[in-house]
This record gives sequence, structure tokens and C-alpha cells, in this order.
Amino acid sequence: MRPKYSTRGIVLARAPLAEASALLYVLTADFGLVRARAQGVRKPGAKLASAVQTFRESEVMLVRGKDGWRLSGANLVDNRLAVLQPGARNRAGRIAQLTLRLVHGETNDPALFDVFMGFLEALPTLDETEADAAECLVALRLLRTLGLDAGEVPGGESSYEKAVLDEATLLRNTLILRINRGIGASGL
Repeated sequence: MRPKYSTRGIVLARAPLAEASALLYVLTADFGLVRARAQGVRKPGAKLASAVQTFRESEVMLVRGKDGWRLSGANLVDNRLAVLQPGARNRAGRIAQLTLRLVHGETNDPALFDVFMGFLEALPTLDETEADAAECLVALRLLRTLGLDAGEVPGGESSYEKAVLDEATLLRNTLILRINRGIGASGL
């Protein structure tokens, strides 16, 4: 019998797989980004379905098999999407897509989870200008975590305080230039 691993995770994306299954892209606290097969979650009334929707934070049970990860259980912790306004949802979606684009396959870098979750936690409290600055900061922090940027990031690894966001707003053009260079360095 294969060991089961329990960890916190947030579903960044999902794709249909077979008749009732789905392929989940889960950013986890312990394993980084993993692709996991979830059987039967697309069936009406599936008990795991609500816990593995996009941007739902869950306590997930993963099993590592010869063909990759498989989801064997999930308990919903928080629906992060419910507290976000439409503009903030778009921002979160863009950062999730950037993460998936930058990470080819899977990565065993748990720091990505902290960077992404810090952004999601700060996002509901920010106005439009602050949210724009936060989006630049989180993109730069993701690139730094993946080794695609070596410069200093305002606010360190997780701060979204007003003073940090004001500094990021003033440095917006420079930050965007660094983000573009980092994306270019990734070969995308």
C-alpha cells in the first residue's frame, strides 16, 4: 500500500479527464505545485467536488503512484473566491496562470504556496491602485522564488502593508521591467 500525504493546498486550475474525473493543478504547502488525478469529482453529488473547485483552500490527501499523484480525499478549509470582487478575481486568475506558465510540470518548492496565499489573503482589503501594486509584487516574488529574478523585492517575501504598496506603486515601471525580464529568462 502506498503512503498517503496530507497537506494544505489550493486548486489553481482543473481540466476534465476521462468521463467523470479531473486533472487538478494544486499548489500545496508541503510539495509545491502538483498535478493530481481526482476520480469521480465531476459526477453529480460527488463528495469531493466542493473541496476541489478553483481557488478553494482544502486539506488534501495525496497518494504518489507510478503514474503521478492521485487525490484520495479533501476537506474544504476556505473558499478564497467568495470574498473577492470581480476585479480581484481577475488578478488572482492572472497570477494563477502565471504560476502555471512559469512552473513546467511539477515543482517541489513549498515557498510558492506562501507567496500565492499571502497575495490571496491581502487582495480583498486593497483598493484598485494597491491591488495593482500587489499584483506586480506577487509576480516578482514568484519569479524570485523560481530563481528568475535576483533583485530586491519591496516588502521582502510577503508584506502587503500600505507603505510597501506605495513604494511598489512608485517603482511600478521598474518592477514591470524586471517581471518581463524574468519571464523572458524562463524561455516563455
